[in-house]
Amino acid sequence: MSKSLARVRAALQAAGLDSVPLEMPGETRTAEDAAAAAGCALEQIVKSVVFQGGTSGTLFLFLTAGGNKVDTHQAATLAGEPLARADIATVREVTGFAIGGVAPIGHLTRLPVWIDPTLLAFATVWAAAGTPRHIFPVDPARLQLAARAIAAPFTENPAVPKA
Repeated sequence: MSKSLARVRAALQAAGLDSVPLEMPGETRTAEDAAAAAGCALEQIVKSVVFQGGTSGTLFLFLTAGGNKVDTHQAATLAGEPLARADIATVREVTGFAIGGVAPIGHLTRLPVWIDPTLLAFATVWAAAGTPRHIFPVDPARLQLAARAIAAPFTENPAVPKA
């Protein structure tokens, strides 16, 4: 088992979540691939989008519904500084995850986290479990608590949930 997957499993257990990461037959690097593998709506996929503060260098995590796109101006307002996409090496160094497998929990370093309210409309959402082939189902309200995420609008034209 990869170290990344083991960290996610440990974080799920520590948070009291009974969710078990599942290995998919193909990669789940994109929201579309993950939705197809999970057999769910695109909006039920939790995308982990990592930005870096232009002033502080701090990384910020935005958990958004698969069909939504982060509005960087709204995200920067929440973060309190200008933001740019974090580079691949920094994401891996700070979170411990490679792009395409960044989980919402189990990071090496605690990050400020926001969650897209669109996700909270579902009974179950699916998130990356630390590898490009593993995802896990979870109640979004419980994920919000486990990730210590703040619900806030930060997306362009939010998708309407199709539960």
